[in-house]
Amino acid sequence: MANTWWELQILCEPALEDSVFWRLEDFGSRGTASESQGSSCLVKAYLPRFQAQLLDLAALSLWLRQDALCVGLSVPSLHWQLIDEEDWATSWKQYWQPQEIGDRFLVNPAWLPLPEDSERLVIRLDPGVAFGTGTHATTQLCLESLEMRLSELPQSFSGVIGKREPLVIADIGCGSGILSVGAVLLGAEKVYAVDTDPLAVQSTFSNRTLNEISPERLIPAEGSVDIVTKLIDKPVDGIVCNILAHVIIELVPQMSAIAKPTTWAIFSGILLEQSKAVADALEANGWVVATLWKRKEWCCLNARRS
Repeated sequence: MANTWWELQILCEPALEDSVFWRLEDFGSRGTASESQGSSCLVKAYLPRFQAQLLDLAALSLWLRQDALCVGLSVPSLHWQLIDEEDWATSWKQYWQPQEIGDRFLVNPAWLPLPEDSERLVIRLDPGVAFGTGTHATTQLCLESLEMRLSELPQSFSGVIGKREPLVIADIGCGSGILSVGAVLLGAEKVYAVDTDPLAVQSTFSNRTLNEISPERLIPAEGSVDIVTKLIDKPVDGIVCNILAHVIIELVPQMSAIAKPTTWAIFSGILLEQSKAVADALEANGWVVATLWKRKEWCCLNARRS
């Protein structure tokens, strides 16, 4: 765990908020929050000190400037400072409140009491330094897509009437584990959750415990699709992948190899202008994009095998 963190504060026009979030995610931010400040938007982001040098921060400032000029908006201001880990935790947590997502989910910060009268599926979450709190559009789109997919699962007629076939899902780039936990709460029998970031895997383990999910049902591991390939004994029923467009495109052949003819998949972390490139890569590997859901500048592709 890092002991010192960069706190970045970006003051921008509200119309730039999504592009700023995308830049920060691409830059490696481990936590992002925004608030209104007069007619402007203040975005705060946090990342470990070792992850960025002063030259990197200067480059980020130039990217933010170029993004604004390209769409004819005022150039954002970027300020940064070093804070210790305790201050980071305090700064991050004060902005994050319980949030209803879709028709069935409530994401509840682990340090806040559980609601007494909610009929929703409650995901208790402490993201630590991992991506995925439910505040970002891509996470919301994925949870809503999981709702749709798992409510439409075919029933088994080979066993008990009305009993579902066990559902096995791979969560590629699991971050905090929020999507894996959500899938289990919706009835998935088993979820393999992988991420190349060891801190994200650690966070997923912690959130598995927070939500009292058995180790047999949620299996975190460090790595990518190659690790899932080693862990499974047969193709998975579903794939959820909320990372970045260029990484999805790179991984499509490997994800296709762990799929069967009936496998469905949810892909997000994709800007609208990147959706065609991702859809083309999917179709070239035997997938059909059934729906494209969008929220602000982001989109989520729901796909199935052709």
